[in-house]
Amino acid sequence: MTTDITRRAAGGLAAGAALALGLPARIAVAQAAPPDMVVFNGRVTTMDRARPDATAFALRDGAFTAVGTDAEILPLAGPATRRVDAGGRRVIPGLNDTHTHTVRGGLNYALELRWDGIPSFAEAMARLREMVARTPPGQWVRVVGGYSPWQFGDERRHPTLDELNAIAPDTPVFVLNLYVGAFLNRAALRALNITRDTPDNAWPEGTIERGPDRQPTGLLLGSPSALILYDTLYKGPRLDDADALISTRHFMRELNRLAITSSLDCGGGYQSWPDDYSAIEDLRRRGEMTVRLGVSTFIQRPGRELEDFRAWTERYRPREGDDWLRLIGGGEMLVRSIYDFEIFDRPQVIPPARAEGDLEPVVRLLVSRGWSFRFHATYDETVGRHLDVLERVHRDTPIDGLRWIVDHGETLSQRNMERIARMGGGIAIQNRIAFQEREFLARYGAAQAEQAPPLRRMLEMGLPVGAGTDMSRVSSYNPWLCLEWLVTGRGLGGTPLLSERTVLDRHTALRLWTDNGWFSAEEGRKGRIAPGLLADFSVLDRDYFTVPAAEIRAIESVLTVVGGRVGFAAGEHAALLAPLPALRPDWSPVNRFGGFWRAS
Repeated sequence: MTTDITRRAAGGLAAGAALALGLPARIAVAQAAPPDMVVFNGRVTTMDRARPDATAFALRDGAFTAVGTDAEILPLAGPATRRVDAGGRRVIPGLNDTHTHTVRGGLNYALELRWDGIPSFAEAMARLREMVARTPPGQWVRVVGGYSPWQFGDERRHPTLDELNAIAPDTPVFVLNLYVGAFLNRAALRALNITRDTPDNAWPEGTIERGPDRQPTGLLLGSPSALILYDTLYKGPRLDDADALISTRHFMRELNRLAITSSLDCGGGYQSWPDDYSAIEDLRRRGEMTVRLGVSTFIQRPGRELEDFRAWTERYRPREGDDWLRLIGGGEMLVRSIYDFEIFDRPQVIPPARAEGDLEPVVRLLVSRGWSFRFHATYDETVGRHLDVLERVHRDTPIDGLRWIVDHGETLSQRNMERIARMGGGIAIQNRIAFQEREFLARYGAAQAEQAPPLRRMLEMGLPVGAGTDMSRVSSYNPWLCLEWLVTGRGLGGTPLLSERTVLDRHTALRLWTDNGWFSAEEGRKGRIAPGLLADFSVLDRDYFTVPAAEIRAIESVLTVVGGRVGFAAGEHAALLAPLPALRPDWSPVNRFGGFWRAS
C-alpha cells in the first residue's frame, strides 16, 4: 500500500460520495442505461428497512440500481444485460467480517492444511498423513489454527506428540492450537534448532515444555503470550512473491464461496507493515480483488509504537483508498504492553502498571490527526484500563466522531458498555469462545458464559455491533460458524454457552454480518441491497432462515458477486466463473483438500 493510492482512487471516491449521498442525478443516470446484470426469481433479504424483501434487483457499474419484483426489474434489461435466475434461492447482501487477518491468511493459504470444520479426528489425521507423504523435503506440514478438538465427534482431542513423530519422522509438522500452544514433531524441533541447550528465556513470552532430561517434548506454550508461536511459525518456509499473490487470489475465492465480500484486516503478529500488503495492492491495481479490504496499521516495534504511529500519520491520510482497499486507521495492536490474550484455560494476562502510560500518547496522537483506531481487549478489566485512557483524552479532544472500536470484549460489563456508549465507540465481537467452549466453562462457569459477550444488551443500548471471526488462526474464517453461534449459543462441539436471554434471532444475527458499515465509515456504501449501494451479494445454496440450526455451518454460496465481479459461482452458475492461475506449489494442501471442510 503506497501513498499514491489516493490519487489513483480519486475518481472512484468522487463517484462513491455521490452514491452515498443518494444524489438523484446519479441514480437516474444509472437507471436510464440498461443494467449490466439483473438477478430475478430470488428470495432477497435486502437489509434495507425501506424495502426489506424483494425478488429481483439490477446492477450497473458495480452498484445496485433498482430493487423490486421480477415484473419491475426484468423490463429494465437490455440486449447486453446478463440475466441471472436465482432459482428461488435465498439472496443476501455480501457478508462483511469486521475483524480478520485476511492479508496474512491469503499470503499463507497455499501452504496450510486446514482442519477447519472436519467432523472427525480420524479424518483430520488421515489428511495429515497424506500431506506428510506429499510434502517434499525441506517443506513443512502446517495445521495453523481454525479448529477445535471439540469439533471432532469421534475423539475430542488434539494429536499427541508420539502420533506426530510416528507419522512424520523426517518431515517437520507444526500443529497450532489457537494461541494456546503448538505441537511440533522432532523434525520440526530440528528444523528450528530447539534442543536441550536452548535457554528457557529464548522466547521471554513463551514456554518450551521439557522432559526430565531437559529435552524439548515438542509442546510450545503461548504463556504468557503467543510470541513464541508467532516466531517459530514465521521461521518456516514461505511462498515467493508471485506465488503469494496467487495464494491470496485463491483465498479470496474461498471466502467468496462462503459469501464473504469484504473484511476489516487487523494486522497481526510478525506481519510487516506495509510490505506484506504489497500483494493486495497489486491485486487492487490490476482489478483482481474479489474481497474488499479495510486495513489498519499496527505495531512493528514494541516500545517504539509512538514513533511508528507518528511516521504513519504523517505518511497516510485517514480512510485514504478506494472501495476495494482502504486504510481505516490504527490497531488492533496500539501498544504491546496493554495487550491481553484469549487463552481461556489459564489465568488472564494482567498488563503491567506502565501500560496506560504507554497507550495514552499514542491515542492522543491518533485523535489529534483524526485517525480512527481499534484495540484488542479480551477481558473487561483490560477494556476498562483502555477506557480510563480514552476518557482522559476525550475530555481534552472529543473522540465520539472517530469510529473507534473495542475488539473482542468477551466479558464486557454493563459499566464499561455505558462508558463506550458515552464516547461513541463500537464493539466488534467474534465467536472465539466457541473454539474453547469447555475451557471457558471450566474456568469462568456457566453464569459468565451465558453472556460472553452480552449481545442483546449491547444492541438494546444502541451500541454499534459488528460480527466477525478473528480468523484464521484463532478461529476459522467460515462466517457461518459465527452465525450459528449467534443464534444457538453453542460451541463447535455443541456445548451450550450463550443463554436464551443472550442469543439473537436469525435476522438480527445476519444484520451484524451485513449492515455493519459503521465500522469502516461505509454505512452509506455497502451492507444492503438497495439502489446506490455497492453491488455485493450472495445467492446461497440453502435458506439460512429455514435450515435447521445445526446446518447453518454448512451453508455455502452458489454465486457471489462483488461490485459486479463474479467472485465465486457453482452449480447452475458455474459458467460465470473465470479460472484462476494454478495454485502453487502443486503439492499444496489446498490443491488436494480445498479449504473449509465440505461433505463429499
